Amino acid sequence: MMKPVLFFLTVFQIISLLVSAQTPLPPPIKNNFNKLTSYGELSTYIQEIGKQSDLVKVEVIGHSAEGKNLYALKFSTSEFGKDPSKIKVFIFAQQHGNEQSGKEGALMLAGELLKPENRYLFEKMDLALVPQVNPDGSEMNKRRNANGVDLNRNHVILTEPETIALHQFFDKYLFEVTLDVHEYSPYSEEWEKYGYRKNFDITVGATTNINVSDSIRKLSDKDYLPFILSYLKEMDFSSFIYCPGGPPELAYIRHSTFDINDGRQSFGIQNTFSFIQEGMNGKDDSIENLQRRAEGQMTGMRGLLEYTCLNKNKIKNVVEESRKILTSPLPGQNISIQSIHVANGQSLDIPLFSYYSGKDTLVTVRDYRPVVKTLYDVPKPVGYLIPKDCTLLVEWAGRHALEQIPLKIEKGGHIGQYRISSIDSIDFEGDKIVDPDITVNELKELPAPPSEFLFIPTAQLKGNLVVLALEPKSMLGLATYKKYANFLQNGQPYPVLFVVKK
Repeated sequence: MMKPVLFFLTVFQIISLLVSAQTPLPPPIKNNFNKLTSYGELSTYIQEIGKQSDLVKVEVIGHSAEGKNLYALKFSTSEFGKDPSKIKVFIFAQQHGNEQSGKEGALMLAGELLKPENRYLFEKMDLALVPQVNPDGSEMNKRRNANGVDLNRNHVILTEPETIALHQFFDKYLFEVTLDVHEYSPYSEEWEKYGYRKNFDITVGATTNINVSDSIRKLSDKDYLPFILSYLKEMDFSSFIYCPGGPPELAYIRHSTFDINDGRQSFGIQNTFSFIQEGMNGKDDSIENLQRRAEGQMTGMRGLLEYTCLNKNKIKNVVEESRKILTSPLPGQNISIQSIHVANGQSLDIPLFSYYSGKDTLVTVRDYRPVVKTLYDVPKPVGYLIPKDCTLLVEWAGRHALEQIPLKIEKGGHIGQYRISSIDSIDFEGDKIVDPDITVNELKELPAPPSEFLFIPTAQLKGNLVVLALEPKSMLGLATYKKYANFLQNGQPYPVLFVVKK
């Protein structure tokens, strides 16, 4: 008679089985990827895992334009954000409602991170995961929010409840690492006529604004990007550096915008280790190839966590030193407020899907502009004076929670005022935007008592954002938005004053 085979399970295996039995399936897996996860399904899943796991706490960080909850899943083995030895990571997805795979991948990532074998990550980091920034747009499968606003063009003027919630949440914890998850669409009539299209499962981009510290941009470009592309390849997902533009030879290719009005750059300008990840959209924007798309997005997010875990101290040190430059600016520092994408003599070999052969083909891009070069700099002032009767500016400063301090003019310093002498235009990544000619006057006295102004110093984490937003010639400034267009009146003074040292 044969003896029965005995199976011995370790304590770890038993815990894993118990957790797997108790933890609900992420909605995309539960739905077998045959439908998009609804807001109701997302809410139920998030609330269930928040109740069942000691690793994750659920926080409602705000509400959408239609009042839906914006959820953050906070993963930590201690009190979130309180352990200074840990690094804080913030991943958020689906600012654009018709880019569904980021949300699905984030929900799958949450399920993966609850497994005991992944708990080691949270010995070194606290992670906040927002699977869905734009629930209203998601339910309609439309890009914009319920107010008709593109959230990923709203991070400077910050008018929408969803983007306000993201920035308030960031300000609460001052995350060192952020990732903004999107989708790109390779399908267009222009590319089809060209005969090729992009065919990457995942593209990843770093900060490109040249006011972000050199050390952060170097670590991003030379270390993280090679790591994540290799990681994705090992996991059998095709990937490439995020490079919009083209088709090649018909239009130039660059490395994204240097504007700070999106999720990646708005946090990056605060010297954050910040990235964008874009998965390939389905042709119908919804469930086509949804499993592959969601798994690719999840894998890219997981790769960021693995890199951060391996390089925690390096990232923390670079971010800490870079943020000191913002909070204690060096004398004579200049800020670039107008820039341009330029070539550096290199070409780019990019694999593209050929409509003729049905295979990926290596195409050489000769009009490749990987470098951002400054066109116009300004010396970084001590700060700016905003008239209290200018409601638009006062409310804007409040939404950004900008530091405000009493005005103090050091000996030898002075207050300056811009005057608009004429209004021209300048090319900004293919669009024409306003570009005023200005004169600068030194004021012997304020045009109103100091109590009538708010003083916004530039020695703060958002100091470079303040300069880029308030300078009248900034191609990224408030005056380029319709809401603030009347700040530039020919022959009139600009409403914001600036304070300089000797």
